Amino acid sequence: MNFLSRRSLLAIAAVTDIALHARPMPVSAKALAGRHNLPPRYLEPVLQALVRQGILKGVRGPRGGYELARERRRITAGDIVRIAMAAQDEESNSPLPESRLADVVVSPLVSRGTEAFLSELDKVTVEDLCAQAQAQAVGEPTNPVDFTI
Repeated sequence: MNFLSRRSLLAIAAVTDIALHARPMPVSAKALAGRHNLPPRYLEPVLQALVRQGILKGVRGPRGGYELARERRRITAGDIVRIAMAAQDEESNSPLPESRLADVVVSPLVSRGTEAFLSELDKVTVEDLCAQAQAQAVGEPTNPVDFTI
């Protein structure tokens, strides 16, 4: 069973992908979407939320795209998930239960569980995820750049 939303999983994967591929040029949303087999329009709200919160930096222009706004070791999976969850909450129109049971018993339980889960994600940095991806040869460029003349 997976406790993270699809948006949260996508956000972690996108930031890690950008960390792996944003050198020497930013990663375009189109390239990112292609590597994850997603429509680019699906990615944009997540990427924009990450830009607004200072995880990513958007670069405009024909060779624009996204790059990390901070060092890999200063971004945790928990940071990314909190942003994705907040963005999802803003877009959600589904009603929340309004009762004393929900307020006094259920909400505190869910809050403690969520905090414990996010606390574990806070222990993992994008640097850790990139190291794991590189060790397993996941996310490597399909066309490595060759600078020989």
